[in-house]
Amino acid sequence: MSKTNQATIEQEKKSVPIGRRTAGVWVMIIGIIFIATNLRSPLTSVGPLVGFIRDSMHISNTLAGMITTLPLLAFAFFSPIVPRLGRKYGMEPIILVSIIVLTLGIVLRSLSGVAALYIGTAVIGLAISVCNVLLPSLIKREFPEKIGLMTGVYSIFMNLFGAIASGISVPIAVHLGFGWQGALGIWGIVSFIAILTWLPQMKRRNRTAANVQNKPDERIVNVWSSGIAWQVSLFMGLQSMLFYVLIAWLPEILKVQGISSDQSGWLLTIMQLALLPFTFIVPVIAGRMSSQRSLVIITSCLFIAGTLGLLYGSSYLLVLWVILLGIGGGFAFSLAMMFFSLRTRNSHQAAELSGMAQSVGYLLAAIAPTLFGYIHDITDSWTIPLLIMTGSSFLLFIFGLGAARNRFIASST
Repeated sequence: MSKTNQATIEQEKKSVPIGRRTAGVWVMIIGIIFIATNLRSPLTSVGPLVGFIRDSMHISNTLAGMITTLPLLAFAFFSPIVPRLGRKYGMEPIILVSIIVLTLGIVLRSLSGVAALYIGTAVIGLAISVCNVLLPSLIKREFPEKIGLMTGVYSIFMNLFGAIASGISVPIAVHLGFGWQGALGIWGIVSFIAILTWLPQMKRRNRTAANVQNKPDERIVNVWSSGIAWQVSLFMGLQSMLFYVLIAWLPEILKVQGISSDQSGWLLTIMQLALLPFTFIVPVIAGRMSSQRSLVIITSCLFIAGTLGLLYGSSYLLVLWVILLGIGGGFAFSLAMMFFSLRTRNSHQAAELSGMAQSVGYLLAAIAPTLFGYIHDITDSWTIPLLIMTGSSFLLFIFGLGAARNRFIASST
């Protein structure tokens, strides 16, 4: 951000009483937290209920699988468009509209009928893709000195509620008698609360953010022609691929080693819980470093050790291998989110990079689980898929070293 823009912001801050300014910051933080709680929970709540949905709707396994794949495809194809919407209409209004649309999508998905199920799922994917792209940009603009801390805050709430949603879906559907519709629809309450917490930003936007948009120095670069942008995007893509392959197939991989369905489900939960503290810690550390290469090295080593442990390690140490993979996922996701801000000069560039990287990332995330399942079917083994994951971890290391350089996407070096 230029000195002129910074001076403008500082002048506006001085014109607002300190108490009101502090209250406004906390209202913004609360709004970000509640939006973050909606970025995974409407999706992760589906997995444990797929069997119930399939039997209730009398659909095939292929169509049932599309319930989890459709949002990822929405992320992939809509994410590059989101930055333009944010520039044209402002980030705050677009985020508000997306949360309203998300709530409508959750309600629609919970209604009877196959058409409502898939249309609602697609709508949910489109709505979440907006917040996925714009939140890192918003944090860069509103908290330029606290990017790591705020990225950690929204990441941990996003992943925490994602894990909670996975765990409580079946109890809500079965033990409380709500059925799968109620278990999915209940997340509309959380998204409605997010709408209420975000409404105050409509007044605040007119006073602050609008004055720092479209300045000459905040030029938009073509991220698709930037080498660093591609390195960030491929890092994002590979970490997304590794995470969603594990989410989809880890229980089946563990069953081959003699682990029961119940135990493999718990180990998957342990993996997701293991990443939680690191989604907060890693952004804070990364934000204080000029180069994040050491964190990239740790990330790759964790993935490689965990994957090779599943492949060749002792079955008595399965908990260790799963925890290593979970921690690696926490490192990788946090670094990917931080690169959107650290490798850009302003919030507009951060949105452009976020849109590109999430498009590439979620396209790989949508394709990889199906591809790995196909490889398993034709080889009747998880050896080749796990070796591919090991190779992907090496590629994560290579692209991560490039993404971690202290450079900006507009730089020629």
